[in-house]
Amino acid sequence: MTTNVYIDGFNLYYGAVKNTPYRWLNIAELCRLLLPTDQINRIQYFTAKVKALPRDPDQPTRQLVYLRALATIPNLEIYYGHFLSNKVRLPLADGSGFAEVVKAEEKGSDVALATHLLHDAHMGDYDTAVVVSNDSDLISPIRIVRRDLGKKVGLICPHKHICTALAEEVHFHKRIRRGVLRASQFPDVLTDSTGVFRKPVSW
Repeated sequence: MTTNVYIDGFNLYYGAVKNTPYRWLNIAELCRLLLPTDQINRIQYFTAKVKALPRDPDQPTRQLVYLRALATIPNLEIYYGHFLSNKVRLPLADGSGFAEVVKAEEKGSDVALATHLLHDAHMGDYDTAVVVSNDSDLISPIRIVRRDLGKKVGLICPHKHICTALAEEVHFHKRIRRGVLRASQFPDVLTDSTGVFRKPVSW
């Protein structure tokens, strides 16, 4: 019985690791701890490269270092969407006027995740699919994989509360707890084909 894991990178980041000391997350170890009896065939990680913002100009550099760390995992593949940034005027909460803000939206990752989830099921690439997300937009592809293609589907939720509609469509669901995050960190120093690199200092 083989398992493929499909990870919504931004859902995982904002739901489980942002503003924690656990951002240097070893995805393979996380999967091993949460799915100890599964034979992990491949891990697919869906994300987009962030852009520098005035409040955090080093964010893209930290992300690239983390993506480099993920690339040391032999059975992990990274797929990229993209960011759209626009200035928009939004009303202030107190109703006193408007403010111009930069609105950044990540595009393409959820569609890519759904596409690979469905394609791999059709190709017989897994017996079980595990989706790491809490995005209700994935209900339809999960439903097709489970009901029409006869595959087992699990959900690993990065958020405190699991989306009820998603939970109803899967065979099992789990939450990512702090203890598992703590136990799933890369070493501070890693080596790949181009040399030695380190965990970002601010992490």
